Amino acid sequence: MVVVIEENHGYKQIIGNPDAAFINELAADGALLTNSHGLLHPSQPNYLALFSGSTQGVTDDKPVPGTPLTAPNLGAALTVKGYTFAGYSESLPAIGSLSLSAGNGYARKHNPWSNWQSDSPGPNQLPESVNRRFADFPSDFGILPTVAFVVPNLMNDEHGNGQSADADLIRASDQWLRRYMSAYASWAVGHDSLLIVTWDEDGYTTANRIPTILVGAAVKPGKYDQPTTHYNVLRMIERFYDLPLAGASTNAALIGDAVP
Repeated sequence: MVVVIEENHGYKQIIGNPDAAFINELAADGALLTNSHGLLHPSQPNYLALFSGSTQGVTDDKPVPGTPLTAPNLGAALTVKGYTFAGYSESLPAIGSLSLSAGNGYARKHNPWSNWQSDSPGPNQLPESVNRRFADFPSDFGILPTVAFVVPNLMNDEHGNGQSADADLIRASDQWLRRYMSAYASWAVGHDSLLIVTWDEDGYTTANRIPTILVGAAVKPGKYDQPTTHYNVLRMIERFYDLPLAGASTNAALIGDAVP
């Protein structure tokens, strides 16, 4: 399973937009969750929620206090059950780096697993080896971890640096996804695998409505209007691997129609 996280755009900005041609191809081929929502603003709490079922008390994009955290999280739960996890961040300077920013748009605020990284064993903590560069993403999809998160850098995830036009940001992210994820999307359909493309938040509207797209072997193509947040997506992943439910995913409904 591969989860790709995009940035700061709402459903109506992406779905039906010709600047997001590949994303709309994925939506047409797979399951489009039309009532999907980020939890709050700004970005970082949403990443933490998707990875751990909790915002961990974080309400901003500043460095997370109290790291390494010890709360339950998806990576640790997979490891305990004998599965594997890795997060692939574009422009991360080195495997295991805890830099706050680097290169052409790496931002640690978009790297939730790094907040559990520790050199010493501890409750729910993760080794530096799971905190990988996108350059380490394998071309042989058969050797991917059980669950992989992929985070493009700020110039490729629709966030930008404050200087690019919005249409350019959307086109750049769409081209990036086509270049790096189209082969996996096709492979997933024939290999009992799943691609999830979602957004952290919609860019500061009250509704916070975002696209969430599922493409893979067990997906029933179509549009689904079940109310969905990052907690529901986490619950779906936990269900696939019979993992303990973390945080608010415990009370989140299953996404059962699109992926029975």
